[in-house]
Amino acid sequence: MLKAITPAEFTANPFTAFDRNWALISAAKPDGTANTMTASWGALGTVWNSPAATVYIRESRFTKEFVDSSETFSVSFPDGETYRADMALLGRVSGRDGNKLAQTSLTFASFDGVPYIAESKLVLICKKMSATPITPDGFCTDEPASNYDGGNYHTMYIGKVEKILVEV
Repeated sequence: MLKAITPAEFTANPFTAFDRNWALISAAKPDGTANTMTASWGALGTVWNSPAATVYIRESRFTKEFVDSSETFSVSFPDGETYRADMALLGRVSGRDGNKLAQTSLTFASFDGVPYIAESKLVLICKKMSATPITPDGFCTDEPASNYDGGNYHTMYIGKVEKILVEV
């Protein structure tokens, strides 16, 4: 069971939430279909005077179509150890090829029409504030380029965190 908390009550470590635990980014199209993908890149903090989550989605990802067509998205954090295999599959298999969530032990739930992963310990319900393509002309060092052999760049999405749900 999840309960809502305020940003002041939020205690997750932003440096391990994405990198070590992984997250699932979910969104729904206007027709109600939803998709999710695994993310190990992201940031949590304050942007434009609001609590914010920043996520990065490659151009090739099916979930990008869902986030692009919606005003909202969720960032769900199931237990990375318990659900590691499921999360790996959700990062490896495309929803274009069928219902990949059905191949896992994870399920969708919804908060005010925003899909999220029901088995999560932490869920951020976000309203899109920015969608910014990441391109080589914005790189200040050579380090980022090693992540983009052959292109397939990310779009950086900044979402205002409208609701924080935590496991009770």
